[in-house]
Amino acid sequence: MYSLYVFWFNLEYNNDLQQDIDSETSGHFRDTLMNLAQGTRMEGYADPSTAAQDAMILWEACQQKTGEHKNMLQMILCNKSYQQLWMVFQELQNISGRDIIDAQCKQKLFYNNLMFTCCNFSLLVLCVRDKPSYFAYRLYNAIHDFGFHNKTVIRILIARSEIDLMTIRQRYKERYGKSLFHDIKHFASGHYESALLAICAGDAEDY
Repeated sequence: MYSLYVFWFNLEYNNDLQQDIDSETSGHFRDTLMNLAQGTRMEGYADPSTAAQDAMILWEACQQKTGEHKNMLQMILCNKSYQQLWMVFQELQNISGRDIIDAQCKQKLFYNNLMFTCCNFSLLVLCVRDKPSYFAYRLYNAIHDFGFHNKTVIRILIARSEIDLMTIRQRYKERYGKSLFHDIKHFASGHYESALLAICAGDAEDY
């Protein structure tokens, strides 16, 4: 599936994705993107027997902050399946003694110049644990924190409309107290408002 994205990128823009990443980014951020662009994540594979080992490697990578540990960090986060990462994060929570999101929000576990700072790591954990909650978070930020970022809202609603939009709406309301329909209606306007509300739909109390 990932190779299809690379193929269509190359076809659409007549550029090689990895060459663009190499020329337009730098440092650890470039290394991480290049790793992801390889499309080597092990889809659907999970091995409970290695989850604790991966968690310990990840924890040591967070603490040691050496080049070798940085490579191990990238290897786990960019190549392990989402199912494996879910188990790794559970084991990492056991090692740290705290919920991993709460724990790492109180301290940076990663290098200052690495893309996986504490906030990005929170999003990664949230996405692995509960993808609808992750998209609810992205929608809320796009609506409230960026002056209604149309492209982000449109992209998420369309991409998830036939997958889990109903669940995203539920998570949004549980987390933020207002329905997604309400916030779109309140902050959007014009043709954008009509189109987005038609895609999102709403509960009975929204009408």
